[in-house]
Amino acid sequence: MTLLTLDDVSFGYTASPVVKDVSLTVDAGEYVGLIGPNGSGKSTLLRLCLGLHTPDAGRIELFGHPADEFVDRERVGYVAQDVTENTKQMPITVAEVVLMGRFPHTGFGRVGKRDRELTQQALETVGIDHLADRRITKLSGGQRQRAYIARALAGEADLLVLDEPTVGVDAESVDAFFELLAGLNADGMTVLLVEHDIGAVLEHADRVVCLNRELYFDGSPTEFADSDALDRAYGTNVHRGERVEPR
Repeated sequence: MTLLTLDDVSFGYTASPVVKDVSLTVDAGEYVGLIGPNGSGKSTLLRLCLGLHTPDAGRIELFGHPADEFVDRERVGYVAQDVTENTKQMPITVAEVVLMGRFPHTGFGRVGKRDRELTQQALETVGIDHLADRRITKLSGGQRQRAYIARALAGEADLLVLDEPTVGVDAESVDAFFELLAGLNADGMTVLLVEHDIGAVLEHADRVVCLNRELYFDGSPTEFADSDALDRAYGTNVHRGERVEPR
């Protein structure tokens, strides 16, 4: 089953396109890593996929529906970069954050036994059930990102979309984070990940998509490592195992 389809998609905030003539599909069960240099349009492409922007040209379908008209939002779990002060100052517990994943199913104020059970299961799956009563503001960056993934799991999402989720997370937590994603994918979760760490994508993802406004590569990590797509997209001699920090 194809969850996401982009067909010759172009988009720009001004006359100059940020994304140009991009076509790709994401099928159920895939683990797709999207890489590209700073300013290459990766985050914009994710927002297009989520229906937050409407393409200037081309077509995007999410679960078979136009992305900007898609209404079953609980089917998509979105984990953004953990960089906003508003997020870090939310005066609620981890369990309450995860329980928010149930709201598209239940609405506000109608939380039942099954909703709390799914919340507990999600906390256990990502390994932070012992932090359920802790304020979200008291968590480390890696723990917060796990909480947001748990929120998507509690909402019974079919597609997990992550936009550079390891920015600001310590190295040890990053390794554990990727182990978590690999486990979720092995259990059937479809993952679309934007990541600045090229080595991590090559190690963990099943498929690599390289973008710099246009699509430079779409294939397996092995094929990517053997190609010249990295040099062409980044315009520099970046080694495949190198961590490329955002600027």
